[in-house]
Amino acid sequence: MAADIQKQAASLFSQLKYEHLVAGISGGVLSTLVLHPLDLIKIRFQVSDGLQSRPTYNGLVHACRSIVQQRGVLGLYQGVMPNVWGAGASWGFYFFFYNAIKAYMQGDSTVPLGAGHHMLAAAQSGVLTLCMTNPIWVVKTRLCLQYDGIDKGGVKENKGTVYRGMWDALTKIYRYEGFRGLYKGMIPGIFGVSHGALQFMAYEELKKTYNSHMNLPPNGQLGAMEYITFAALSKMFAVVTTYPYQVVRSRLQDQHAKYNSVLGTVKTTYRGEGWRGFYKGLLPNLLRVTPATCITFVVYEKISHALLPKR
Repeated sequence: MAADIQKQAASLFSQLKYEHLVAGISGGVLSTLVLHPLDLIKIRFQVSDGLQSRPTYNGLVHACRSIVQQRGVLGLYQGVMPNVWGAGASWGFYFFFYNAIKAYMQGDSTVPLGAGHHMLAAAQSGVLTLCMTNPIWVVKTRLCLQYDGIDKGGVKENKGTVYRGMWDALTKIYRYEGFRGLYKGMIPGIFGVSHGALQFMAYEELKKTYNSHMNLPPNGQLGAMEYITFAALSKMFAVVTTYPYQVVRSRLQDQHAKYNSVLGTVKTTYRGEGWRGFYKGLLPNLLRVTPATCITFVVYEKISHALLPKR
């Protein structure tokens, strides 16, 4: 029994290829640098529950103008460093684990997997990636939620909710809230694994259907337009289906709010804002994640195909 487990583990580890890690990191970093301002605005909309003393915005354009007026154009890139680290690490590890698990399940690379196997591989990859990157996402959320005129000195300064950068935030969160503080929002994040599972399942099924229709090999390289189309469609499908977990996660990670549990956050949000409260920030999120996913997948596919034959 032990020998069989060891043999299976060795077989799985043999499928890990650094090319997928490099390609995923490249795509994640590039898309984040281009589209971070929309991520910042999305987070501020998500936590706007009417219960806290914080800036309120009437729409996407008003939010952009307000942030620029208060902090200049660079204010739109508040929290960009942990976002770059988080997106790069998340996409890199996701593709790294996903392709290894998929190859292990597949055995013969010429035989395409079904939708269920794609979802399972993506879900397992998502859990592994989340465990490694959740502290970075907590820091990103908190840096994006620092406002001018709020958290200046006094009691909140002593509680460690004013952060001067990524490493300062990591240190203060651990010092004042312990290890659990770095993993706030982990439970809705686990639910959010379904987001990646649905996205990758849809993306793989679209590619498989297209390759079959065009009589192409399962792992053949497609054109940029095909990758962009499949990535956009799969991302929009996953976002609309699973978006409420992102609102709950952001509110749990918000240093200004007092949400203590997933269930309590869901009840408070529904009681105060109805079902629409779970879809706050959906528009800027779609405007960000759709092109971001297209950029990420195109860069990933091109770089991975360029690197893999040289191995």
